[in-house]
Amino acid sequence: MTEEKAISHSNDDQHLVETTVSSEIMAQGKMLTVRYDEARLPNGVISGREYVTHPGAVVVIALTQTGGVVLERQFRYPLKQVFIELPAGKIDAGEPVLTTGQRELLEETGYTAQDWVKLGIQHPCIGYSNEVIHIYLATGLSQGEHARDNDEAMDVFTWPFERVMQAIEAGEITDSKTMSAMLLAERHLRKHPLPGVQV
Repeated sequence: MTEEKAISHSNDDQHLVETTVSSEIMAQGKMLTVRYDEARLPNGVISGREYVTHPGAVVVIALTQTGGVVLERQFRYPLKQVFIELPAGKIDAGEPVLTTGQRELLEETGYTAQDWVKLGIQHPCIGYSNEVIHIYLATGLSQGEHARDNDEAMDVFTWPFERVMQAIEAGEITDSKTMSAMLLAERHLRKHPLPGVQV
């Protein structure tokens, strides 16, 4: 389960809701599925909807005792570019969302965390995918050995919280999940300050 709740529409939204008429798989990959649906629009017109289904993911803002944010630099093939981003990963089938975050943090960075707070969710590409990314703040870190897959290559490092926010503002960090997660973490930490962490 990915903790997704059934979508409900208030009466105020009924004039916006589209209803699925038919659905077919256009392409099936190991992780992603491309679907083509026909949907009835509120005005009765039938229109095509092409989109990607995704199993969901978790992103982690892991903070060291001195307020450092654990970051990664890795090459992202679709854009042929190296990005700075927070640790994150796909939810395995049947895996609890928190377990995904704990597993990915350890596998990618070698860190474990004592305390986990869920800050929210984000929908990164609502126009063409059903992906949901769950956002966690992790503190009380201990560093060990990473256990990356043989197809993962990345540099792991830490920056002060404010340095990360500056990098977002300057366009040095453009990864959407990292930007969204840092915004939520900043607001959370202003309400619930942690020793050694300046936001």
